[in-house]
Amino acid sequence: MASFTDSLALVGDLSVPFTPAPVGSFPDAELLAAQRSIAEARKRLEALAATVAGEIAHRSRRELGNGGLARANGVRSAEDLIAKVTGGSRRDARTLVTTSELLPSTRQEPAAPPVPEWRRVIGAAVADAGISVEAASVIRTRLEAAADRVADEVLAEAARMLVAEAPALTVEELAARAAFARDSLDEAGIPAREEALRASRSLRTSAQPDGMTRLTALLDPESAAVVVPILDAATSPRRGGPRFVDPDAARRADDIVRDERTTEQLALDVFVDLLRMGARVDDGALLGDRKPAVRILVTQADLDRRSGAAYFEGQTDAVSVATAERFICAGGAVPLLFDGDGRVLNLGREQRLFSEKQRLALAARDGGCLMCGRPPSWCEVELPGFDGRLSVFSCSGWGRRSRGWSAVAGCCRPRCRRRGGLVPRLVSRVARSGRDPRS
Repeated sequence: MASFTDSLALVGDLSVPFTPAPVGSFPDAELLAAQRSIAEARKRLEALAATVAGEIAHRSRRELGNGGLARANGVRSAEDLIAKVTGGSRRDARTLVTTSELLPSTRQEPAAPPVPEWRRVIGAAVADAGISVEAASVIRTRLEAAADRVADEVLAEAARMLVAEAPALTVEELAARAAFARDSLDEAGIPAREEALRASRSLRTSAQPDGMTRLTALLDPESAAVVVPILDAATSPRRGGPRFVDPDAARRADDIVRDERTTEQLALDVFVDLLRMGARVDDGALLGDRKPAVRILVTQADLDRRSGAAYFEGQTDAVSVATAERFICAGGAVPLLFDGDGRVLNLGREQRLFSEKQRLALAARDGGCLMCGRPPSWCEVELPGFDGRLSVFSCSGWGRRSRGWSAVAGCCRPRCRRRGGLVPRLVSRVARSGRDPRS
């Protein structure tokens, strides 16, 4: 069986079948040393790949027309050709081509403009396998933004500093370091760069074939400064955040750690809850006069037998009747009567299972979500079994995850039961105080 050193040596010999060496028995130090060796070899391969990509781009340049290498192979550009040959992405191919422009050129092109010193510094580091192609791209894009306002020799010095620091940094750390160097050298360009980032911000939704909806967003620094800390605060205990001394904070952190949702699901639920609460209090400045509403459609027959399908308005995939019941508990229902041909025969009045006064009473009694302690403003009324006497407060996140729970009466207040027994912690605030709720 080939050793790790043999496997690494055979990487470039395509005539020999390649089999990765087993590393399960490696001590920790040897395993990390092996990873470093692979990284060094990869930088050499990337330098060679950039050199080849540059030549492909040169032979595919626009002035050659259909005689260019890319057009001769049935594609439009060098990037498309490289992606096709390598089986990689066009983005990676573009990175190789732009990096190749930094490398020392062996072609004699008297009409070509001189290459700035700072670009030559980066190119030499790639050619010597001192930095990766991705690191070179990060340094180049950051310094290039200041090239019109900062002297070449100053940028060259910054490039040397970043090249020297790059091997000890992750790409993300290098990007932050390069951005700081650029902004320190070119303070006058900060407003324009800020505006360029702000102009690139976006958020869009796209329906997926499986019934999910993809949310794709690009946040400018100001938007990210609002959104990211909120999501971090909601998921911090999961990601090794601070350990709390305060009992209530420690209990909340422990609940988040033990929560059955993934960290990504938890972040999304917090995001949706914040949007829901924001829509409730909007005065029309953001959302206009018509409040956005979540509507769920279910037949009376399915609702009566508590089985079947329900549909959110605008969505194509069904949800359970239990979800419809939960939304009816929270927002009420408007009965609609159709004939067999789909004509509307009658539009009834809104029917609510709970009045605002009843909600205030539940808020006073329960003090918020009985499951996780969130405040009343985060909560909706749960009606397990549609028994009004056993109504409880729960936040929407718990409502989505509470299937299998039911409410039971005891000692003048509701408690929650999961299959197999009662959960003593989940009792109302009145019960915790020891007072008779009727007094």
